[in-house]
Amino acid sequence: MSEQKTELTMYQIADQFIALANQLSQQENDIGKVGTAMRFASARFNAFEAAIKSTDLAAEKENALDWFSKEFKAMLNENLDDHIANPPVPAQQPADDAVKMFKAD
Repeated sequence: MSEQKTELTMYQIADQFIALANQLSQQENDIGKVGTAMRFASARFNAFEAAIKSTDLAAEKENALDWFSKEFKAMLNENLDDHIANPPVPAQQPADDAVKMFKAD
């Protein structure tokens, strides 16, 4: 009997990263720290992906930045809309001094 390999979808892989992030957020009790680490890890892996796929990364760097930025913005926008429509229920309400407003630099 042969074994059939089941390929994971992008969403299934993403769910595995999110599960790890949730675990680390509970362990560290710092969702901001974990979010920052995930963004750094994503940037690092995407730079590696660009380097592997490119024949001249120096020449293609701006195109890669534009492409990855547009992809991230579209994905973030979709997920923000989802959380607006379906707000998550936080385990605890943050203290007043812990609330941050997101502002562009």
